[in-house]
Amino acid sequence: MASANTSSAPQPVLVPAIPLSEIFPWAVFAGLLLLLVIYFVGAEQGATSMMHGRTIHEFVHDGRHLLGFPCH
Repeated sequence: MASANTSSAPQPVLVPAIPLSEIFPWAVFAGLLLLLVIYFVGAEQGATSMMHGRTIHEFVHDGRHLLGFPCH
């Protein structure tokens, strides 16, 4: 019976390099989107309100409390 155990070293896993020029636009987009979300959750009320009415405030009301933003 032949032995199936061969002594070969495991091959290293090669991770493809992604150039920064391909990541940067997506990082900027994600950062701006995050800032917009933080604005609407944290500051969209009262004197700093960009939208008329309380629709956005009521929509994100529970999220405000969950993230620790003061509301009322």
